[in-house]
Amino acid sequence: MKFTFPMAFTATVLAWSVLEYGDQMTAAKQLDPALDALRWVSDFLIAAHPSENVFYIQVGDPDLDHDCWQRPETMTEKRPLTQINPKNPGSDIAAEAAAAMAAASMVFKSSDTTYSDSLLQHAQKLFTFADTYKGIASDTYPKLQKYYNSTGYVDELLWAASWLYHATGDQTYLSYVTVQNGKDYADWGRPTWFSWDDKLPGTQILLSRVNFFGSKEISNAENSGLKMYRDTAEAVICGLLPDSPSATGSRTSGGLVWISGWNSLQHGINAAFLAVVYSDYMLTSQTAAVECSGKYFSPTDIRNFAISQANYVLGDNPMKLSYLVGYGSSYPQQVHHRGASIPADAKTGCKGFEYLHSSSPNPNVATGAVVGGPFQNDSFVDLRDNAVQTESSTYNSGTFVGLLAGLVTTSSVAKTFT
Repeated sequence: MKFTFPMAFTATVLAWSVLEYGDQMTAAKQLDPALDALRWVSDFLIAAHPSENVFYIQVGDPDLDHDCWQRPETMTEKRPLTQINPKNPGSDIAAEAAAAMAAASMVFKSSDTTYSDSLLQHAQKLFTFADTYKGIASDTYPKLQKYYNSTGYVDELLWAASWLYHATGDQTYLSYVTVQNGKDYADWGRPTWFSWDDKLPGTQILLSRVNFFGSKEISNAENSGLKMYRDTAEAVICGLLPDSPSATGSRTSGGLVWISGWNSLQHGINAAFLAVVYSDYMLTSQTAAVECSGKYFSPTDIRNFAISQANYVLGDNPMKLSYLVGYGSSYPQQVHHRGASIPADAKTGCKGFEYLHSSSPNPNVATGAVVGGPFQNDSFVDLRDNAVQTESSTYNSGTFVGLLAGLVTTSSVAKTFT
């Protein structure tokens, strides 16, 4: 299956990571692989947008595809396409794709101007499409609710407009997120969890960047809105810090932020990424601390939270298991991944379920994959059939790249991406 919604989110956070931490990626010799991965997704998003108000959100039939177990490289079955258009809206997915392409356009601006311009044009058109023909894709196509059910689209509209403001400098986009729609869409003052479904925390951190380093062209009304985004970003940060009076109690005994049993690592990874980014904004702007209900926390405190989540993923957990496949001496051997589980020379057709149910380690190591993660009691069952824990996802890995890059060293954040 190709689900455009989580794929586009992966591209957005990977592009953000490159924009913030490209120098650190270069030092670790990982910038070129990151750019290759980002371009791969960006090419797909361009191809999925063949005309102004048409965007393909899915390749394959999820019910039929989940009845198969085969290597994606050898699939021969029909691959039906699902599109959104004015009569069948999907503002959430169109806006996420707009965010991804706007962010990617900045990444490629200095190396490939033509490609960057193309990405930005697609982003602007997709945002207009998403904002004009409003609707949730999983309402338009109820079958999606079983897989990537979206809870709304206003967060994606704000997220996309924020990225378009950074990419273009056009005040129209800044006004959209602050003066026009901030009060109704942004849910100011109520922190939530950053994920492929909820972009509000990411938007709050991203727009706090403008509040930290904004220009004189910003109006008083826009500045007021930006202040609300930054205040909510700080509420997000305060909820993450274990010693904060407003800290979330949703943690495992081993220290992982734990929100959901399915793909439990995603929220800790995403939260840690936002934390390290915000701590660097504070350091660059010489902001000494955030206040959490009368208690003060420094950028180092915030960074230490991010380190704790990264270390948990890398093996500092009660299982002493690295959830990053291929890293360390002990990591999951039975990742729920078709390509990893089936030998390269096997001819299975659609029915290679013997490899799904095999008790043997995967013949192909999915190096770099981040699996779903532990249960709330910090336990993990390494079985391929246990998709809740052993299935990997692009959005876990994409955000983890940014988190690790941000932890290579503190960053002197550039005041503008462009």
